[in-house]
Parts: sequence; structure tokens; C-alpha cells
Amino acid sequence: MLHEEAQGEQRSLSVNTSEWEQEIVDKQAEKERYLSERITPLHTSGLSLSQLQDLCRELHEKVEIVDEERYDIEAKCNHNTREIKDLKIKVLDLRGKFKRPPLRRVRVSADAMLRALLGSKHKVSMDLRANLKSVKKEDTEKERPVEVGDWRKNVEAMSGMEGRKKMFDAAKSPTGQ
Repeated sequence: MLHEEAQGEQRSLSVNTSEWEQEIVDKQAEKERYLSERITPLHTSGLSLSQLQDLCRELHEKVEIVDEERYDIEAKCNHNTREIKDLKIKVLDLRGKFKRPPLRRVRVSADAMLRALLGSKHKVSMDLRANLKSVKKEDTEKERPVEVGDWRKNVEAMSGMEGRKKMFDAAKSPTGQ
């Protein structure tokens, strides 16, 4: 199965490559055809000096015309680019001027939410409070009060291995002594 897919991919790659190569050849042929229509071959053999100078002047005038057109097109392109940038800035400014209204918190009961989701045909009621775990106050009162002492009190006594041993022993004994 994988081998067949790999062969299919290779075939598609070879088809794509051949299409790409054909496209390049077509573009080159189109370019040559266009240039042969637009550009006539120069016949300079057998021309006198004055005729060659006239030919050069004609060619120079054509080059100037093409340069002017290129410059005009470039100026238009730059102008359009600047205008696009300005319009983008205006759009961003307009977006910033409109403030979105703040969203309000809506209280919806579980029954109303289910009715909205399931439709008004279904009558489902859920008592979510029945599923909550009840907590007794006695459990919270049984917690041992933690003694808050001065941390600076026995710094030297608790330092080193002896202090660590005392802390370990105090944690082992249930009364804390």
C-alpha cells in the first residue's frame, strides 16, 4: 500500500516537472515571438556615415521615449503605493474610534440553560445543589491550632545537625515534645 502511494507520488512529481518544463519552454517561445514582432533587425551594412548617425538618433529617441514611459509608470506605481498606505492608516484609525460596548453578566439558571440547549419540548430539571458534598463544622474545628512562635528564638539551638535531629524527633512524637 505504501509502495503504491510512493509510486503515485513519483508519477505526480514527474508529471508536475514535465508540465513546469513545458511552461518554461512556452514562455521562452512567447518571448521570442513578441520580440521578433516588436524589434526589426538592424541593417547597418552599406550605410554611409550620415545614415548611421540618423539611425543612431532614431534609436536614441526611441530609448528616451521608453525611459519616459518607464519613469511615468514607476511614478504612478509609487503614488498608488503611498495612497494604499494612507488608506490603510485611515481604516485603522476608523476602527479605533468605535468602542465596543462592555458585555453584561447574565445570570441563567441550570434549568433555563438546559431548556435553551434542548429546546422547550424537553422538560428537564436538575437540582445541582443536591449533588454537592456537605461539610460538617466539627471537622474544621478539630484541626489543631498552630503555634506561632518567634523564629529568632532558638536559631543557634536549631542550627547544625543537632537542630535537625530535634526537629525530626519533634515531628515523630505526637505531642510535639
